[in-house]
Amino acid sequence: MSESPLTTRRGFLRTAAVLVPASALAGCEGGKAPSSETAAAGSAASAPNPRAEAGQAVAYKPRFFDAREWAFVEAATDRLIPADSEGPGALEAGVPEFIDRQMDTPYAHGALWYMQGPFQQGVPELGYQLKLVPRDIYRLGIQAVNAYCAKAYGKDFDALDAGTRDSVLAALEAGKVELDGVPASVFFGQLLQNTREGYFCDPIHGGNRNMAAWKMIGFPGARADFMDFVNQNGKPYPYGPVSINGERT
Repeated sequence: MSESPLTTRRGFLRTAAVLVPASALAGCEGGKAPSSETAAAGSAASAPNPRAEAGQAVAYKPRFFDAREWAFVEAATDRLIPADSEGPGALEAGVPEFIDRQMDTPYAHGALWYMQGPFQQGVPELGYQLKLVPRDIYRLGIQAVNAYCAKAYGKDFDALDAGTRDSVLAALEAGKVELDGVPASVFFGQLLQNTREGYFCDPIHGGNRNMAAWKMIGFPGARADFMDFVNQNGKPYPYGPVSINGERT
């Protein structure tokens, strides 16, 4: 059977990169409503304390998330993009740091959104209709998911084994979990979108550490000119990526 672009992790991430807005690769602070894309929950085994297992090179102290919320973000992003032989996972790439730093931007405060009522969930064609901005979605969503996990499994999300965490994330994506304060699918969509953005963003925003994600998919980064290679499908890009600040690999 021929290999589908989605049958490998590298193939999935190439496809997922197309779903990440251009602002995520460069600015990462645009104003857009959260979306609910298909999950990238991997099947690789992971310990309940993924950050310790991943051995993050740079110590980062979150400014928005408290300790319990931070443990959730690390555990959840680790399952959405786990490390494997094809490339680094969300933890190694600094995705949690990216998400925490985004919470201090106008985007997370909803400053660029129209936020006047009435607020009600309409048909999908109308787009995002809730009164919650990204900061609120994370704060309410993490608290609600931990409450659900404590009731169902007797412990917070980050203390669950990898398989159970995957099951919880899948239930959130499908909207099969009733959360207080925020729809499960909305919370999952916010988390997944920001995880993708953090994985593929320019490193100046905290994610895509060492441009590892760009190197994995052959993305040139912020190079001024790479038009000679645009239509050469399947041909590896011969030069490494460049960050906005001029950093090279």
